[in-house]
Amino acid sequence: MKLEELMAVSGLPGLYKVASNRPNGLIIEDLDNGKKRFASMRKHQFSPLETIAIFTITDSVPLTEVLRKMHTIKDSNPPVSTKVKHDELRKYFSTVLPDHDPSRVYPKDIIKIIKWFHFLSDRNLLSTPTDEEE
Repeated sequence: MKLEELMAVSGLPGLYKVASNRPNGLIIEDLDNGKKRFASMRKHQFSPLETIAIFTITDSVPLTEVLRKMHTIKDSNPPVSTKVKHDELRKYFSTVLPDHDPSRVYPKDIIKIIKWFHFLSDRNLLSTPTDEEE
């Protein structure tokens, strides 16, 4: 599965795959059990992972690149717990994305990225890109 197929849904934990579109919302599929459910556009906001970017000092970096970088360095620099102090979160994230903009990337954003990383990593949905994919 490609990260581009996944979506964050406000108000719901984890990430989902889009199964189908409806005029007033989306049918989303749970990645763990495959169950499908309707998510209304009136109640939820939908953010495909491919459209999310992390602010840097000069520009922005796609979330998918940040997650892949976290995956490649996870053995030498594993993600910190989401319960640590904000300084430790920032220190870890600086090793992943050294030029991120601290004034626009908040600790809650870093926590969400780490949670998504664990979610994807636990389900073996992250992989190091091959030369053909790059």
